Amino acid sequence: MTRVKRGYIARRRRTKIRLFGSSFRGAHSRLTRTIAQQKIRALVSAHRDRGRQKRDFRRLWITRINAVIRENGVYYNYSKFLHDLRKRRLLLNRKILAQIAILNRNCLFMISNEIIKKKDWKKSPETV
Repeated sequence: MTRVKRGYIARRRRTKIRLFGSSFRGAHSRLTRTIAQQKIRALVSAHRDRGRQKRDFRRLWITRINAVIRENGVYYNYSKFLHDLRKRRLLLNRKILAQIAILNRNCLFMISNEIIKKKDWKKSPETV
């Protein structure tokens, strides 16, 4: 029987897997099977954490807004502040509000004062 030399396809596939695992440590960057397992695990983690990252950032923005609002007595609490923002149709998302709260607090105070003024304005004609 004649000798058959294998092609390069399997070697090319393994090389591609090894390039992915080159940043891993120990056997996870040297052994082909282990690299393949780690690759699956890394991709699963990346997929899961993309959703978690959105959640984490939203929580961070809410915490920042709430802290600045309560700190200087600008507003009673976060939920009432956002409710009144929506009622006034000031469409600012949490990310932008958090940036304003951190970088330019005076601007946030101006926004809250406008809301409070309009609130008082609505109440005054009803009582008169």
